[in-house]
Amino acid sequence: MTTLVLFILIFLAAGGTLLAANLILGRLVRPDLPSAGKAEVYECGEQPIGDAWVQFDLRFYVVALLFVIFDVELAFFFPWAVVFGSAVRTADDTQPVAQRVEAAANLQPQGAAPTDAAPPAPAAAKSLAWIAFADIMVFFGVLLVGFAYLWRRGDLEWVRSVASQDSASTGVGEKQMEPSPATAVAGLEVQRGTS
Repeated sequence: MTTLVLFILIFLAAGGTLLAANLILGRLVRPDLPSAGKAEVYECGEQPIGDAWVQFDLRFYVVALLFVIFDVELAFFFPWAVVFGSAVRTADDTQPVAQRVEAAANLQPQGAAPTDAAPPAPAAAKSLAWIAFADIMVFFGVLLVGFAYLWRRGDLEWVRSVASQDSASTGVGEKQMEPSPATAVAGLEVQRGTS
């Protein structure tokens, strides 16, 4: 048996022993007083009302998904900021050569062998900075278009007004039909008969 297998077996035996000892000790020490209150579902400190199979409003899921989508997309700004900042520092002629070489090291792919060569030409680094800026502006523009679309659709409003729902169901801009005189007279007769 190799030493690695022996260490793994010792580790598993020690972990299992500690787990079993804590469970047995807890079983012996804690009081066993079951009650109806302890058997209830506990969530957020609220008393459960109704059945657990209640249908949730879809807006909870929509808002959660929108948050995740935009939050993950914003994470792409961080690597861009590193590349853009390194390219700007590399293109800065006023910086000492040592700092420009250090900034240029951030532009190399991960795991690439470090080079002690001179930094790239300032014109090439400035060109890279402008390309990175254009890339992030296109990316940000796509995010803004998606955000505007969701805003226009009303997905960002938590409580939609009843008026907008009524106009959506009858059709926006449609002329409401006025009752005919016969219908109006019949409506008045019904009102008089019930009062």
